[in-house]
Amino acid sequence: MVLEYHRHSHTAHTRVYTRNLAALIFDSKSQRLGTTARLILTASAAQFLTGNTEEQPSLATIRKMKNVDGIHLDEQEWVSPWRRGASILHIELRRWADMMLIAPLSANTLAKIVNGFSDNLLLSVVRAWDPEGLIDGRKKRILVASAMNSAMHNHPITGKQLSALREWNWFEVLQPMEKTLACGDTGSGAMMDWREIVQITEARLGLSKE
Repeated sequence: MVLEYHRHSHTAHTRVYTRNLAALIFDSKSQRLGTTARLILTASAAQFLTGNTEEQPSLATIRKMKNVDGIHLDEQEWVSPWRRGASILHIELRRWADMMLIAPLSANTLAKIVNGFSDNLLLSVVRAWDPEGLIDGRKKRILVASAMNSAMHNHPITGKQLSALREWNWFEVLQPMEKTLACGDTGSGAMMDWREIVQITEARLGLSKE
């Protein structure tokens, strides 16, 4: 899932792409400070939001969360019929956000970002991102919290692609941790603990100083 943050005056807005949604939207501090989030769900991410656990709430539950300003799916990208002058969702979301968090970042999405693919709403926002502030007037970063099977995480291709993100200083790669994974393997590749992700996100938005 992608979480996008934005600040209007004292309000921060973030876009989040994550499955571990309830944990990330948001800590008590970000709620007090008026942080708002817009979510982008890929087709695969939406499959995890079934309402079966607190970590995987239903879309109806998510929409009721105080800080959630919107939930966006691939099918909302283009209105039909589209006419010149109509808004384009991935551009509007980029303009709105001060920062983007992609959590978890899968091996598939990682590969597509590095190679410039834009075949869904999430990737289109990344591809249209304005890291140097040449369009939106402010520099903006993207945080990514990778999560994958240990063999995939340790694969040479993954290392090369994560290195490519790090070379672009507007990406920040949040280091995964070791634990027993969903597949049953124990090793590296699990997404960073959500508490650490919240702390880093707040710090990058300047909320930890307020």
